Amino acid sequence: MTRAHRWLMGLGLVLGLPALLWVAMMRLVPSDDELARRAALQLEAWLGVKVNVGTLRWRLLPAPTLVIENIATVQPQPIVIQKLTAYPDLLALWQRRVKIDRVDLQGATVPQLSLGWALARPEQGREPSELSAGDIPLTRLVFRDVTWISRHGIPVIYDGEVDFDPGWRPRQALLRRPGFKPVTDLTLTREGQDDRWTARINVGGGTAHGTMELQTRPNGRFHLEGALQPKDMEVESALAAFNRRSIVAGKASGKTVLSAHGDNVVELAQSLHTRTTFAMGSSKLLRFDLDKAIRSAGQEFAGQTALESVTGQLDTQNTPQGMVVDYTGIKAGSGALTASGKARVANQQVQAELSVVAVAGVVGVPLQINGPLEKVRVSVSVSRGALAGAMVGTAVLPGVGTAIGSRIGATLGNILSPDPAGKPAPRSGTGSPGKQP
Repeated sequence: MTRAHRWLMGLGLVLGLPALLWVAMMRLVPSDDELARRAALQLEAWLGVKVNVGTLRWRLLPAPTLVIENIATVQPQPIVIQKLTAYPDLLALWQRRVKIDRVDLQGATVPQLSLGWALARPEQGREPSELSAGDIPLTRLVFRDVTWISRHGIPVIYDGEVDFDPGWRPRQALLRRPGFKPVTDLTLTREGQDDRWTARINVGGGTAHGTMELQTRPNGRFHLEGALQPKDMEVESALAAFNRRSIVAGKASGKTVLSAHGDNVVELAQSLHTRTTFAMGSSKLLRFDLDKAIRSAGQEFAGQTALESVTGQLDTQNTPQGMVVDYTGIKAGSGALTASGKARVANQQVQAELSVVAVAGVVGVPLQINGPLEKVRVSVSVSRGALAGAMVGTAVLPGVGTAIGSRIGATLGNILSPDPAGKPAPRSGTGSPGKQP
């Protein structure tokens, strides 16, 4: 073989090797249509509902990239993903292993009702795959402009990123409310290789730092527990960060413990329980005038009530039907008036029982609040004689006079027996102090 022939053969190899590699890669990597079909089937198997995939593009240069756009589940309230970009590890793919270096998700809408229903049966219809997952199938997830819609239709937009360790354990995670002031975010940092994370929360101009720990029980179920320390959180601002309206304004501090259990992340989220003991100093009851409610026997209560202090316990319990919120041991002070009681909020309905006391326990007036959050009903149950005394007392000394007059009126009512068998005469009224999602 002449030198010219050897040179031409070498040149052919140099030019042909990339072509051979390209052919091999193209044989290894399915077509866009085939990938779209597989993606739709995998998503359908995971979610349990039919999934439409708009477009799918696969690029090898300048870096291996898979772009999927306009993904939507076929549901009354569809889960929609505008654009998902994945950067797979081609060497792992060559070895029939799933390993994705990064996934970027841009724009999505996730209704809670659709997600909860779909994930209730994650294994149904799952097709066997020729690919095996590595220890870390996904190294990093970044998402932007993801709208979470609560079961009652309240939308909240989130950004975030997660770096994963084996077993889908977050090594570092950040969740934030973009564009909201004051800064509202959650940062989780794993402590070594233990299933324990340091949590740092900024919300309402205050903080709620603490720790969380995930345990695996002998039966394979997961148990999550944690403790947080809320400090100087402005309650109205904290709830506004999640597009909800508060009934009280003021800074709260306290202690929170949380727990959850389940076979997977979905069950953990659905069973999450928190218990918070809290204390507030100078604060304000929004859209409810306590003094006016008593003086009018529940007929009028629109307004505000200045509070010197509020203490109590707040329990939240996630369920498949939504969150149940219980307030117990509530004690609030407003001038000479103090109120104590309990309340429950579930399925956008409130039920509350309060006892309003004045002058170091001289008198107690039962107060009931119930109905939908956007239009509560207030009932004050006292005798007619007490109501008459309250009117007299208010004319002499508003606020305190109301309570003292109620006591005097009740005593006179018992002596004169204006009410048959001494039965109280409940008075109630409805009002709309403002919608509270």
